[in-house]
Amino acid sequence: MMIRTLPAVLALALSALSPAAAAATAPGDTALTTVAERSGFVRTGRYDEVIALCEAFAVRYPDAVRCQSFGTSPEGRPMKLLVVSQSGAFTPEQARAQGLPVTLIQGGIHSGEIDGKDAGFLALREMLDGEIASDVLREQVLLFVPVFNVDGHERFKAWNRPNQRGPEEMGWRTTAQNYNLNRDYAKADTPEMRAMLALYGKWDPLAYIDLHVTDGAQFEHDISIMVEPVHAGDEPLREVGLAFRDGVIARLAEQGSLPLPFYPSFVEYDNPASGFADGVAPPRFSHGYTLLRNRLGMLVETHSWRTYPERVRATHDTIIASLQLLAAHGRQWQAVARAADARASRLAGREVPLDYKATEQARTIEFRGYAYTRTPSEVSGALMTRYDETTPQVWKIPLRDRIVPDKVATVPAGGYIVPVEHAAMVAALLEVHGLRHVRLDAPLSRAPVEVFRATSSEFAAQPLEGHQRVSIDGDWTPATRDIRAGALFVPSAQPGIRLAMALLEPRAPDALAAWGEFNNAFERKEYMEDYVAEEVARQMLASDPAVKAEFERRLREDEAFAADPRARLDFFYRRHASWDDRHGLYPVMRTARVPAGAH
Repeated sequence: MMIRTLPAVLALALSALSPAAAAATAPGDTALTTVAERSGFVRTGRYDEVIALCEAFAVRYPDAVRCQSFGTSPEGRPMKLLVVSQSGAFTPEQARAQGLPVTLIQGGIHSGEIDGKDAGFLALREMLDGEIASDVLREQVLLFVPVFNVDGHERFKAWNRPNQRGPEEMGWRTTAQNYNLNRDYAKADTPEMRAMLALYGKWDPLAYIDLHVTDGAQFEHDISIMVEPVHAGDEPLREVGLAFRDGVIARLAEQGSLPLPFYPSFVEYDNPASGFADGVAPPRFSHGYTLLRNRLGMLVETHSWRTYPERVRATHDTIIASLQLLAAHGRQWQAVARAADARASRLAGREVPLDYKATEQARTIEFRGYAYTRTPSEVSGALMTRYDETTPQVWKIPLRDRIVPDKVATVPAGGYIVPVEHAAMVAALLEVHGLRHVRLDAPLSRAPVEVFRATSSEFAAQPLEGHQRVSIDGDWTPATRDIRAGALFVPSAQPGIRLAMALLEPRAPDALAAWGEFNNAFERKEYMEDYVAEEVARQMLASDPAVKAEFERRLREDEAFAADPRARLDFFYRRHASWDDRHGLYPVMRTARVPAGAH
């Protein structure tokens, strides 16, 4: 790759700054400026700078800024938040009383990707100093979290992002406990995420803007803007999401960026000719999570091979454009979002997608790349792509951007029942997500329910985020069950039913079951000795013609079965009274009725 020289980087830095920011880099004037600004966007500051700036902004702008802590990291650092409003609304209650939409902007969920912190402080100072129209902060409340992953931010050194141009040193991707926070929204393992979701639930932001930097290939496009709902979620709210996304993209293009509406990751790794496939993120990711809560989520990805000044400028412009659009349309969009809550509460009996996929249908797009070659590497021996950044080139490549549901599930007419032995674990997570649930004070006798039995369950060979994931397939079937007092009822008639289904439907990609929370249900715990199974098999073959016919058919038609002694004996064990009738039985049930006392 071509590394730009320091003078070239500094020139880019100064050209990227607003007049006020350029003036702020003058010697002796460091009030409310960042290390990034003072260094010409060569360096970024440590976390103590965030703490100091948070407090300094509150002192400088006492009528507009409050500096707060909303959590504490595992290493004991305060998680800082700036509440910004020029309408006097500094609490959720005050925002609701004035009908103001709330916008939450966060940087540093991956702390090596730290553009959002420096861009956010710069944009905030410009707005508060009046360089941006004052109604931007009068028509909404801004929550600015400069760094979400505060412990990872302090794992600070050069080359934490080896495929990223600047700053000189930066933080680390994961937390002190080695969690990736942008895989944690649904499962909420970490104290950082639980603090963030508590903040989210308290303020109920209309828009959640998550600032990142890509990985990947080398090309000219400098930023991607992805919003949901656009392809998924509530239909009228998709129109709002599209307007929000396209409005930001249009403003960025006017300011000289080359924005994209999808994440530019090749279908085939390292092969530009394979093109791109758009998609819908599952709720482990920020913008996949917010759509299930009927709110807007924006994922911002600047391009890692652009210099730090360029990336900060593009992020700064995105922040300003987003806030301007939300100031102009936020009250109207908020009404659509609240109507989406009401619509979601009436989804019972309807099919809801659990995940999405891009179809094979593709269209050819013109993409601003560079000339490249693909030749075998003398180091690895693999076919490698090498880019020539001195030779821009327009690639004509496929984009698969027709998105359709993949797995779907029917919203139960009543809701979900979690048996008492699992109620505490599930209730704790539902509480984190603000999902309504009640404990059943009395037992239910022979309650009509639906149960899910796995027809296949495949455990992952390697752990992910500290979990052993499992891929489950199967079906819901009618049954009757005695349900003990203390069980949990999760009603379908609530705004967050899509999120509840994402957690409780076992085939959903980020369900509790998929993350391994119910793995015991899919493990065999009891066995039949072979010599016993042999005798059972002979008895069944002699006494049950139907079993005999099915066994002989399997021997004829299934070579793998016929050649596997264990599978042949298992055929009979699974039909014997000693077989564990709970094996593969997912413990959560669905019900068409709201239990008495659970309203």
